Amino acid sequence: MDKNMYAIEVERLTKIYGKGETAVTAIANATLQVKPGELVAILGPSGSGKTTLLTCIGLINEPTNGKVVIDGTTVADEGWNSGIDLKRMRREKLGFIFQAHNLIPFLTAQENVMIALEINHLTKSEAKGRATELLVSLNLGHRLNNYPSALSGGEAQRVAIARALANKPKVILADEPTAALDTENGKNVMTLLKKLAVENHSAILVVTHDHRMVEGFDRIFQVNDGRITGEKSNLEVWASHELG
Repeated sequence: MDKNMYAIEVERLTKIYGKGETAVTAIANATLQVKPGELVAILGPSGSGKTTLLTCIGLINEPTNGKVVIDGTTVADEGWNSGIDLKRMRREKLGFIFQAHNLIPFLTAQENVMIALEINHLTKSEAKGRATELLVSLNLGHRLNNYPSALSGGEAQRVAIARALANKPKVILADEPTAALDTENGKNVMTLLKKLAVENHSAILVVTHDHRMVEGFDRIFQVNDGRITGEKSNLEVWASHELG
């Protein structure tokens, strides 16, 4: 496959915290690729290094070694690429979804999405139009003027997804996006992410420890003790979990 087809490329990525005898290797020699339009999982137990890997890909946590390429741009190669504006890359190329929706409590659903657009220098009118379009597409048109406290957990997470999509990112990174939701709402969110990956031609990488949510993933990377130990289909993961 042509490597230019990848939205995310990670090669031999290693992240070590501390030095000498106190050094802890959170991620060791991780390699993975995600194509536009794919929904891919990083699956593993708590403390396995999943979130560290995601934050290195998300240009938040500097890798100790290895290479990270986002949408064809090498952002890290044995450390950050000094010629890259990381803040601008995060703003223009990446969307983030977290376990907690992290909505601003004193802003409405519409305003929470608008703020992500205004940071990218859209006018207030343009931001309002784009935010409205996104929220309507996520079946939240009736919630535009509601504050987060008036939203259900599933609705708040969909607002957070709209915010992540606001600037039409090539890559969306989701850290345990269903952990605070019940099974039904969690599966609804995963179905939505799969739909968005295909429709927007975005690469979506999801960190999760929840085997119940693997049904819609295109590929799954298993992580244990800081190492990617294999790639599995969702059927293989589901079967091993059920049999276990």
